[in-house]
Amino acid sequence: MQTESQEFAPQPIGEPLPAPERKLLAPVWHTIVFILIVLLNSYSTAVSLPKVAASASPRGRIFGYVFTIGWELVLLLIVWLGIRSRGVKIKELIGGRWKSPEDFLIDIGIAIGFWLVALMILGGLGYLLGLAKPSQAGEVKKLAEMLGPQTPIALTMFILLSSVAGFIEEIIFRGYLQRQFGALTGNIYLGLVLSAIVFGLGHGYEGPRRMALIAVFGMLFGLLTIWRRSLRPGMIAHAWHDSFSGIVLYLVKKGAIAMP
Repeated sequence: MQTESQEFAPQPIGEPLPAPERKLLAPVWHTIVFILIVLLNSYSTAVSLPKVAASASPRGRIFGYVFTIGWELVLLLIVWLGIRSRGVKIKELIGGRWKSPEDFLIDIGIAIGFWLVALMILGGLGYLLGLAKPSQAGEVKKLAEMLGPQTPIALTMFILLSSVAGFIEEIIFRGYLQRQFGALTGNIYLGLVLSAIVFGLGHGYEGPRRMALIAVFGMLFGLLTIWRRSLRPGMIAHAWHDSFSGIVLYLVKKGAIAMP
């Protein structure tokens, strides 16, 4: 019988997964189809979003957030249909339990610490990729124009969208794809890398360099998941990060934050 410390111990790099963790969460065809859906959506948003956002009214922007929430729920439904065929439940993908308020507060603290460390890592990588150059300010403004909320109501909807995305995308990429790739390859760290690459490729509207940063961000989320054996801290950090980004975009749009 495993002790609690053994149960939550991370898998050593290079060692094969134990037999129970090699079990596929869904059929291979389901994973292939799901990845194709993610990539096709990424391509279509990269092509269409700049045009749609340029002509969108404030009310249209809110409709776009509502539509995206619906799309996130569709992706979750697709994942659920796949894992359901193998008898796997969503709560099994999430993992962990909050048995007391202290458990919840611990995960909050871990999420905050993780987010701060991740920002430093991504900031350094962004500098190396040239994203800190003044010439890139136009790209930030472009993102603000495409995605940024323009009114307080839109900001509220954006935060709701961020919360939904934080919950669902962690289930999709770290709960499903990371474990599925890990089972297929026999190594959870290879599963982590592959799922993070799909995570980055799924954000085509961000542009190539930011997609690379998002892939690294996905790897960091994957490491957090392996360490905690739970998606909960990652969900909190993901939802907060997206919400914070929306607040920044709103302030840029309103001119409260000046861009060089």
